Amino acid sequence: MFIDAQFWPFLVAITLLSLSPGVDTLLVIRNTARSGVRDGVLTSLAICCGLFVHAAVSALGISLLLLQSAWAFGLLKLAGAAYLVWLGAQGLLAARRRQGLAVAGVMTGERRPVPVWQPLREGLLSNVLNPKTVIFYMAFLPQFIAPGDPALAKSLFLAGVHFVIANLWQISVAVMVGSAGRLLASRAFARGLNGATGAVLVAFGVKLALERQPG
Repeated sequence: MFIDAQFWPFLVAITLLSLSPGVDTLLVIRNTARSGVRDGVLTSLAICCGLFVHAAVSALGISLLLLQSAWAFGLLKLAGAAYLVWLGAQGLLAARRRQGLAVAGVMTGERRPVPVWQPLREGLLSNVLNPKTVIFYMAFLPQFIAPGDPALAKSLFLAGVHFVIANLWQISVAVMVGSAGRLLASRAFARGLNGATGAVLVAFGVKLALERQPG
C-alpha cells in the first residue's frame, strides 16, 4: 500500500542521509568505545526509536506549531543543545581523569560497565531533543506522502524504513569500533577518544544553541 512510486526516491535519499556522519554516529562510537558493542547497539536502537516520535508529531502538526512558535522552538533548541554539551562534558571529564574504556568486556582503568538504561536514555534523548530532526521530518516526509495517503500511518511507515537503514549503518559502526579492542584498550587512545568526542559534542551543542530559528 505504501510502497508506491514515491517510495523509491525516499529510500535512496534516506539511505544517503543515514550514512552521513553526525551526532548520532558520534554518540554510537563514543558509547561503543566506552562500554562495548552492546551499548553501541542499544544507543543506536534508542536513537532510531526517536524517529517514530518525530514522524508522529510531524504528521499530527505539532512540528509546525513548534516552528511557528519562537519561544517553544527556542526552548526545544536550548534543551537539545544543553544535553549535547552535557554528554560532551562527560567525555572531556573522563579524558581529564585519564579513564580507560571498556571494550568487548575487557576493562581498563576504573570504568565499569554502565547500566542498560543509560545508553537507551542517551540515545533517545539526543534524538528527540534535536530540533534539526524536527525540521527535517517536517520538511522531508510530506514530499513522499500523497494527498490521499493516511498521513500518520504513512509517516510511521517511512520512519520504520529509516529506523531499519539507520540501525544497519550505526550497528555496523558499533561492531567495527568494538572489533578494535586492543587499540581502544590503550589508555592513551581512550583518553584521546574521550577528549575528541567530548569536544565535538560540546561544539555541536554550542553551535545548535547559537543558530537562528528557521523562518
